[in-house]
Amino acid sequence: MLVHCRLPAPGAASDAPRFGPAATADGRTRFRLWAPQAGSVALDIDGRGTTGMSAGAGGWFEAVDHCRPGEAYRFRIDGDLAVPDPAARAQRGGVHGWSLVPDPNAYRWRNAAWRGRPWREAVIYELHAGACGGYAGVAAKLPDLAGLGVTAVELMPVNAFPGRRNWGYDGVLPFAPAEAYGSPDDLKALVDAAHGHGLMVLLDVVYNHFGPDGNYLPSYARDFFRPGGGTAWGDAIDFGQPEVRRYFTENALYWLDEFRFDGLRFDAVHAIGAPDWLEDTARAVRARFPDRLIHLVLENDDNDARLLAKGFDAQWNDDLHHVLHVLLTGETDGYYRDYADAPAKRLARALAHGFVYQGEPSAHRGGRRRGVSTTGLKTTAFVAFLQNHDQIGNRAFGERLTALADPQALEAAIALQCLSPQIPLIFMGEETASRSPFLFFTDHDEPLAAAVREGRTREFQAFDGFARVASQRPLPDPNSPDTFEASLPRPDAEAGPARHALYRRLLELRRTVLMPHLDRTESLDAVTLSDAAVLARWRLGAAGTLAIAANFAPHPAACGNLGGRLLHESRPGGADAVRGGALPARCTVVMLDAPS
Repeated sequence: MLVHCRLPAPGAASDAPRFGPAATADGRTRFRLWAPQAGSVALDIDGRGTTGMSAGAGGWFEAVDHCRPGEAYRFRIDGDLAVPDPAARAQRGGVHGWSLVPDPNAYRWRNAAWRGRPWREAVIYELHAGACGGYAGVAAKLPDLAGLGVTAVELMPVNAFPGRRNWGYDGVLPFAPAEAYGSPDDLKALVDAAHGHGLMVLLDVVYNHFGPDGNYLPSYARDFFRPGGGTAWGDAIDFGQPEVRRYFTENALYWLDEFRFDGLRFDAVHAIGAPDWLEDTARAVRARFPDRLIHLVLENDDNDARLLAKGFDAQWNDDLHHVLHVLLTGETDGYYRDYADAPAKRLARALAHGFVYQGEPSAHRGGRRRGVSTTGLKTTAFVAFLQNHDQIGNRAFGERLTALADPQALEAAIALQCLSPQIPLIFMGEETASRSPFLFFTDHDEPLAAAVREGRTREFQAFDGFARVASQRPLPDPNSPDTFEASLPRPDAEAGPARHALYRRLLELRRTVLMPHLDRTESLDAVTLSDAAVLARWRLGAAGTLAIAANFAPHPAACGNLGGRLLHESRPGGADAVRGGALPARCTVVMLDAPS
């Protein structure tokens, strides 16, 4: 049977989603596929055979059928190739399997009145859903996270990927929650439960590439990709195409609407190359959800902060991480070489102005200038972290700072991170001093698994110390189940309880002292006290002056006599020493000088 219907012209103004299955007013389901390179497309319903889809303008195909929620379908291209719906809301049998007709109204929300929390209250906890036991496992962690002082859970990407183990950045079906973690309703239940605990939930989304396994788009929609373009992870997506722009904007709105996420973290936007699309998407989000507090966060390795004035709340501060890593570990390989010279001076700039590189040449980038000015941005426009999935997992052996840094110096850095006016992000396991590595893991078939192994080896050859270490032990196999098992966060039996208590104290201070004033906080100054020590000060709205003195060296540093009320000292007696003009070794002291 051939189903004839009139399709809207590409780019026509409409709030209705263009991509993915949709219920019609008469109880049927409308299926659409953008396949500009296909001669014909048929709708294949499991157990009922195929139905021809009518061709419309601009490469669109459409059919309407009496499908019930839960029925399986796929598309057959030119009578031969069977493919899943690239906008499938759920899958059965993985990314090569059948798509499922959804029932968006099946889940009954318990916390439907939730509207979110202001960004100044954000304390982010980044986690991998698979490493935490899937959606139900994450939900079980929520009470402890809320008690710790976390206010926002950030999920690494959860859209469908090949196999059962993956970081999520190899996803190929951006609308379908991964089967390995649970059902779409299980994911909704996780978000719902988080809201019941007063927690926001942010989702990491990947719009800069598709994964290498299960991406069928080039076979029928080559226009999705930019001719001759590429990224470090795959073919570059062509955001000059109106349908491509709409596909990803609809995806962003879908997660925020259907699953009620409180915000999105846009992965590696420097590889998207379409700031106008990002601006358009931010505007679409703000227009769609005027009564909710939705937060949009960027990762941008180019330090381009201009989008922070165009609808985005914050950007990951890689500079702050990199310079702190140099101070804590002494490592200067790879991109850390840009922070090896005068690290304390660079740390002072990161604390005072957000980014270290704001147009200066980068040695790691061959002398090319990196970044733009951050003048006028709030302190909360920067997300501060000591570790995250990239900075641990992109190491050859996935070591955490617990295995690399002096414990006292690390606790000094934790205090600096949690009590500075930037937005803190904690990676799963940090709060219990976990020593488990976080390794890169996949579940690919050969020969792709072999190609991933070889690619990882080539990547690490840029680090001077890799050859020496690799000669002593083999690089973990990303495709081995053992690699995934080794990456599960395990509390350290000895240091874990004390570290958890430390985070809890610091985050309670942040909640009571900093959060009420962060919207009105401004940097006053930041100076070096030695080659590994800094003093930074901020006007904390009407609360007075916040001062943080941090020393990462194994010897004391001279400092001025800081006045005010002691908020925290990472080593006993640190505040008394500072009042005497000396900041102890591997110590952070935080003071608040309230106005008289």
